[in-house]
Amino acid sequence: MEEPMVQKHVESLQSSCGNGLETGALQRLTNLLLVEGLTDIQQKEHDILQVETTKGLPSVSKSIPLEKLFLPLSKVSIPPRISVTIGVAGIGKSTLVKLFVCSWAKGEINRDIMSVLPLTFRELNTYEKLSAERLICSAFPHTTEPGCISAGAARTLLILDGLDEFKTPLDFSNAVVCTDPKKEIQVDNLITNIIRGNLLQEASVWVTSRPAAARQIPSGLVDRMTEIRGFGAAEMKDFLEQMFPGNRDLSSQVLQHIRANRSLQVLCTIPGFCWISGSSIAYFLKHSSDQSQEATVVPRTLSEIYSYYFKMALSGDWLEKPRETLRIEQAVNTSKKLVGSLGRLAFYGLLRRKHVFYEQDMKAYGIDLSLLHSCLSTRLLLKEDMQASTAYYFSHLTMQEFLAALYYYTAAKRAIFDLFTESGMSWPKLGFLNHFRSAVQRALQAEDRQLDVFIRFLSGLLSPQVSDVCLEETNLSNCLTYNVCKSLLSQLLFCHSLRLDNNQFKDDVMELLGSVLSGKDCQIQRLSLAENHISNKGAKALARSLLVNRSLMVLDLRSNSIGPTGAKALADALKKNQILLSLNLQHNSIKEDGATFLAEALLTNHRLVTLHLQKNAIGAQGAQKIAEALKQNCSLRELILSSNSVGDNGSIALAEALRVNHSLQSLDLQSNSISSAGVAALTAALCSNKGLLSLNLRENSISKEGGPAIARALRSNSTLRKLDLAANLLYDDGGKAIALAIRENRALTSLHLQWNFIQAKAATALAQALQSNSSLASLDLQENAIGDEGMAALSAALKVNTTLADLHLQVASIGAAGAQALAEALMVNKSLQILDLRGNSLGPAGAKAVANALKVNRSLRWLNLQENSLGMDGAICIATALKGNHGLTYVNLQGNRIGQSGAKMISDAIRTNSPDCVVDV
Repeated sequence: MEEPMVQKHVESLQSSCGNGLETGALQRLTNLLLVEGLTDIQQKEHDILQVETTKGLPSVSKSIPLEKLFLPLSKVSIPPRISVTIGVAGIGKSTLVKLFVCSWAKGEINRDIMSVLPLTFRELNTYEKLSAERLICSAFPHTTEPGCISAGAARTLLILDGLDEFKTPLDFSNAVVCTDPKKEIQVDNLITNIIRGNLLQEASVWVTSRPAAARQIPSGLVDRMTEIRGFGAAEMKDFLEQMFPGNRDLSSQVLQHIRANRSLQVLCTIPGFCWISGSSIAYFLKHSSDQSQEATVVPRTLSEIYSYYFKMALSGDWLEKPRETLRIEQAVNTSKKLVGSLGRLAFYGLLRRKHVFYEQDMKAYGIDLSLLHSCLSTRLLLKEDMQASTAYYFSHLTMQEFLAALYYYTAAKRAIFDLFTESGMSWPKLGFLNHFRSAVQRALQAEDRQLDVFIRFLSGLLSPQVSDVCLEETNLSNCLTYNVCKSLLSQLLFCHSLRLDNNQFKDDVMELLGSVLSGKDCQIQRLSLAENHISNKGAKALARSLLVNRSLMVLDLRSNSIGPTGAKALADALKKNQILLSLNLQHNSIKEDGATFLAEALLTNHRLVTLHLQKNAIGAQGAQKIAEALKQNCSLRELILSSNSVGDNGSIALAEALRVNHSLQSLDLQSNSISSAGVAALTAALCSNKGLLSLNLRENSISKEGGPAIARALRSNSTLRKLDLAANLLYDDGGKAIALAIRENRALTSLHLQWNFIQAKAATALAQALQSNSSLASLDLQENAIGDEGMAALSAALKVNTTLADLHLQVASIGAAGAQALAEALMVNKSLQILDLRGNSLGPAGAKAVANALKVNRSLRWLNLQENSLGMDGAICIATALKGNHGLTYVNLQGNRIGQSGAKMISDAIRTNSPDCVVDV
């Protein structure tokens, strides 16, 4: 090579690489780690998760200074031909290349290398085909004899920076062999041939890459692999001092906040991330004096930090220089459109693993290139002018991920199609949380975990500090895995109500959630983990967190497998925890022992209000232990013991507790094989109990002999509001006894007598009671054969009763005559709002009678006439009657053999006459 050309090339390199090169702390990055190869974490996990997982661990690798990177490591070895340097996004790979090139051009290092040819994969993206000679010319435009570089003895170093930004994956197994340096071939094929040694075999090659992309190069072809280690404590301190020159107090405050947060400190070992975090925290500190004292919480989570950085970018209020004279109003007005376009570019670029964009990309997404020169873009989107075109790229990979999440977050609130398909032609997914779940599912399916941090940002944007979308409930059921849950931990802290049902979570996830619940910043108030695979170990992890947690009030663990041991751990925690209000352990096989442990906790816990223990096989003994605790506990308000084989013995023990406990308000004993003896004890206790509001005895074995005992309780008790006796064996005699007591009772508002073999006599007795009773609002007589006679009696009562609002008469053997009587009552009744007549035999005549009543009635809101043999004529009568009815909001006419033509006539009539009423046909 001619000397003047070399000199010109060196001067050119000094000028280009020295321009804007950071000094100081970044120059300490020149100590590289010698590594054997890529670990599983580096190949499969996102960069941020790699750093969080591995930083802070002692390194066993040897280090090598940059100046020795291309030298033999021993007297018997030879210089490496192919060197690969890996590092996560923002760690300083391109800076390292610049430092090397600049130092070499000054003659400070590697004088044995006669020519350095730096290229970026960003530049290579602009070519479709290229020869080895043209490649050299693009890196060394001053030469007229490119062949001499590849053939001469003088050592040449070809640098290929940023493999992760290359648009085409390298395919070493299928690449066509090429040995002709003049032949133009596909650029990806050219690179594989150079690395294999088929082309430029005399040159040394240095490739830099993010770890996951580096696995494209077979390890057998790499002579030396190194890794950039990032900042240590001293470098971080120096770097922050350089960020805020002349303001040592500010840099010291920023460093203090970073060091106070372990995860943030770990991430700030990445210079790019340290810059973003430092800028955000400093911006916050600068403006915190303007805010109320309550709001001065320094940003800690990724989403908070990037939100402040973004806010700073929008305002153009950069800390290291005076505020520009740019017209801020104009910038903000134009920035909304620009931010939307940049977000869309970021999102769809992320989906396509694209991190470098060219002018055609910008135009395709409607980005006004003239606006990119504003201060908004200078720290969000960087620009690089190359020979053939201009490349644009986000200032850090996480900046692209944050903008992508911001775009998805804002677009998903109004989108009716799946945002992941840009055409918008897929099946509608309505509702923001549906979009969020869709995003999580896509992240699980994505290779290389490239959407994990996008999801992390997206969940961060759901935080009430940031959004009111999920203030009431964040529902992440049926969509998470251990890894995604781990990546979201820092965001979950700030969800007030969190549902994680049916995620196949095991005990390892409980360890993660336990760490969240133990955090002093935890704001989770309600947590549902129903239908997972949590055993006693997972329960123990949660129990440990309950010892220190100060926010959780509701914990739902139903349908897991915590067993007696898990119940003991939670019970022990409840002895000290005075925050939790509600605990649901339904279907967890805690058995008698588990109930015993919880009973012990109830002796000292004065905070728990609700305890759900249904389907746990606690038996009579377990019920007796809890009953003993209830004699002393005054805080529990709701106790659910359904499906536990409590039996008469357990019921008798609970009855004894009710004689002294007047704080329990709701007791559920459904499906517990309770017969007359148990009922007698419970009802005797009700005669003196002053606290119970709701008693559920559904699906037991209460016979007609139990009726008089229940009646005695209803005559003397003045507090019970809700009594459920459905699916027992009361028959007419038991029903009549209860009906006589209803005449005198003034407290009961809801009575369920479904499926009790009640017929017309008991229905008539109940009807007579309704004529004088002024408290009952809901009566359920479904699946009892009360017939037309019973319906006629109830209808007579409805003409004078003014309190009954809900009447359930499904499958009650009511025909046209009963319907006629009911219709007459509906013409005068002003209290009934819900009427369920499903599964009777009203027929067309009954439908016509009810239709006439609907023209007059104004109180009814909900009417079910499903499966009543109405036929098309009867259904049309009902639909037509709605024209004059202004009260009904729902009518069900399904299962009435209406036919398609009838359904259309009804739909048309409803649309015209009663558009506010929903009619199921």
